[in-house]
Amino acid sequence: MNRGDRIGNAGATANSWNGTSRLDGVRVLVVEGEPRVLELVVDALGQFGAHVTAAGSAVEALNILKQKNPDALVSSLSLPDKSGYWLIREVRNLPPDQGGDVPAAAFTGWTDVENQRNALRAGFQVHLSKPADLGKLAEVVALLSQKQSEAAQHRATNPWRR
Repeated sequence: MNRGDRIGNAGATANSWNGTSRLDGVRVLVVEGEPRVLELVVDALGQFGAHVTAAGSAVEALNILKQKNPDALVSSLSLPDKSGYWLIREVRNLPPDQGGDVPAAAFTGWTDVENQRNALRAGFQVHLSKPADLGKLAEVVALLSQKQSEAAQHRATNPWRR
């Protein structure tokens, strides 16, 4: 697996498959500094049908996000260059057309309540503890991508938006 590779099937739906969300056509950016964990998560989400782009650092992820504008972002908080907190703050400063409103999950081994609160305050919608069942991760991505779809639909139909 190479960084920036996309894995998965075409389509654009999140539905159920064997009791777990299908992510057909959902574009996910996964950011993880540990190569084995990155590969496992990319492969698992790809098995659920997602189009997954992998990044091994926060700076790399920010560059990819601006270009690919994914439906969901899943990021570790502990990264080799900058933290996941830095990444989400930078993301939230971007305009929506560059991914600034992408729904995001912190996927981390930092599981204490303070880190959960900090992740949500920083701009993540979900804090998911590692290790996690990969089916649960797929459910979180499905939920995040549905929120993104609803937000895009609202922006497209809102006559007051400039």
